[in-house]
Amino acid sequence: MHGQGFLGLIDARAVVDSKAKLDENVKVGPFAIIGPHVEIGRDSSVGAHTFIKGPTRIGKNNKIFQFASIGDDPQDRKYGGERTQLDIGDNNTIREFVTINRGTMQGGGTTRIGNDGLFMAYVHIAHDCQVGNNVIMANAASLGGHVTIEDWAILGGFAIVHQFCKIGKHSFSAMGSVLTKDVPPFITVAGHPAEARGINIEGLKRRAFTPETIQCIKRAYRLLYLSGMRLEEALDLMEDMKRECPEVRFMADFIIASTRSITR
Repeated sequence: MHGQGFLGLIDARAVVDSKAKLDENVKVGPFAIIGPHVEIGRDSSVGAHTFIKGPTRIGKNNKIFQFASIGDDPQDRKYGGERTQLDIGDNNTIREFVTINRGTMQGGGTTRIGNDGLFMAYVHIAHDCQVGNNVIMANAASLGGHVTIEDWAILGGFAIVHQFCKIGKHSFSAMGSVLTKDVPPFITVAGHPAEARGINIEGLKRRAFTPETIQCIKRAYRLLYLSGMRLEEALDLMEDMKRECPEVRFMADFIIASTRSITR
């Protein structure tokens, strides 16, 4: 249903295109601009001076703060005006001055954001990125094009991820990290360029990983990073651990599938 039908929820100074579709209880602040082919799910809010360009689909209960720019054209010279998409899930918080671009045809056509994310002020998510659930990006963290961020990953403030990198689930990238290679699941990295600094033990504890599972992940980390072995040798020795601990299998499968090599 078109949002302008919900009197009192859309500020009179906002501009909502007649081809936009706003569901029940969507709030739109003053001077926000919502273009055609934008869909916003129920109980979401759009702050003052926010710009949303379609085709963009935004799910339910998202909180978009003032001055964000959502769904604008890719910052990519290959882009020639093709119809591409941005999909945002449910229950995300998108803070001030966040920029999220639509995809490119060369990258699959769609930028995707999952559910329950927190994207702090000045975060940038470039074209064709695939961001999972429960992701946190602190202030001014930035993704180049075609980046994948798996569930529960955290990027500290001003962290920068090179295009085509993949950041594994439950990993932690410290403030100011410069990531030019893939980051395996459960790993903490820091530095310029980023280097592994251990496992994300505090994050794993907060998410109720058992002590036995954490110890298993630690053993896998020691093989990969502290043993002095070549990567192939360490992966061979992880075979038995993979059978007893699914998390180690996630790590190994991620590393084997990596096309950019991993942060070490």
